[in-house]
Amino acid sequence: MKTAEQVVPARYRLASFPLLMTVSVLTRLLVNTANQLFNPFLTIIAAGLGVDVITLGQLLGVRSLMAVFAPLFGSLADRWGYRLIMRLELLIGIGGLLLVGSSTHLWMTVAGMVLLGMGFYAFVPTLRAYLAEQLPYARRARGFGILEYSWALSGIVGLYVMGQLIAVAGWRAPFYGLAAGLAGACFIFAELPPTSRPHPAPIQPDAVGRAKWAIDWSQLAEQMRTFFTLEANRASIWGAILAGTVANFGLLHIAVIYGGWLATEYNLTAAQLGTVALVIGCADLCGSGLASIVADRLGKRRGVLWGWTGALLVTVLLPWLDYNLIWAVGSLVLLRAFSEFAIICHIALVSGQSATQRGKVMTLAFAIGVVGGTLASFTGPPAYTTYGVWGLGPVAAVALAIALGIMLQSVQEITDDR
Repeated sequence: MKTAEQVVPARYRLASFPLLMTVSVLTRLLVNTANQLFNPFLTIIAAGLGVDVITLGQLLGVRSLMAVFAPLFGSLADRWGYRLIMRLELLIGIGGLLLVGSSTHLWMTVAGMVLLGMGFYAFVPTLRAYLAEQLPYARRARGFGILEYSWALSGIVGLYVMGQLIAVAGWRAPFYGLAAGLAGACFIFAELPPTSRPHPAPIQPDAVGRAKWAIDWSQLAEQMRTFFTLEANRASIWGAILAGTVANFGLLHIAVIYGGWLATEYNLTAAQLGTVALVIGCADLCGSGLASIVADRLGKRRGVLWGWTGALLVTVLLPWLDYNLIWAVGSLVLLRAFSEFAIICHIALVSGQSATQRGKVMTLAFAIGVVGGTLASFTGPPAYTTYGVWGLGPVAAVALAIALGIMLQSVQEITDDR
């Protein structure tokens, strides 16, 4: 008997792939804007919340720690269907936006950060796994590159608009606006085409009418022990995950505080920081656009190596590029272009490592990768406040060098059968 996720109604068969990608990109645009909102406006939001930038950086670390739940959501998506879990993830994130946006006490901010991290950090890899089910490996970098246009657009459109909105209506306004937009997206996602991937049968009531859940909670400890067991290509999978985690730390060590850096040294306002985010978003678009065009032919692993090498060179030179505002922004533009190219290639590389456990592998890669971002949230702000740009560039350079070494030593490009 087919499950609800396997039955494809006529209206879904009529849905075009461009329409599917449009909905996905626009939703990711809102999610990415919410995730990046703190980077350029860290000092402004911190002042609104009544905390310093180091404390807010630590709260962002708490948010990032919630990515540890992403593999659980990925496993549930493999079991119960991607659309249901993606809508649940969006609702959790919306709750976080509303809590932070209306925060009047520290506990509200902490609770909001927990929900933000749990919802949005799980949504991103679940959406990627959903789309990977519908894309052959030979075209997957192109598809992921198009999806990641949303990351660039969050700077070109999202953060720029947020900067103007903060200037007009205050720091709380972006949180409410993003929550409203994502609430609409949550309804639209119910109409996305289901995948043809098999899933367990729907939940059935037991003899006394209680729901019999797909997860046997009495065996939860055993499930947790076996969850991290991978069927094949273990060394390559874990090498790709570890390399991505280390690189993510290095890149976010700079990204988490670049707004504070520019505001401190060049006295930029919220509107000006929004304009800088627009420029950096254009760099992201160039990186993801190039990846969507050439990465499938170049090779995903080779694309990762090239992107990280370019980013490494920029981080090495970063202290000397902090000469004036144009040079500083230019260094960030180059860094983001290289890193975005590498990110697209890395996502596609990971997606091919396991055809049978794709949801688990992709959410594991994302969740463990966010651990690097969590650490960066704790290291970036104090490193800058203590050592200036010398506390940013060299640390990121070392991390990228380690990531390159792991990729060269341990990771293979594996083509799945899709």
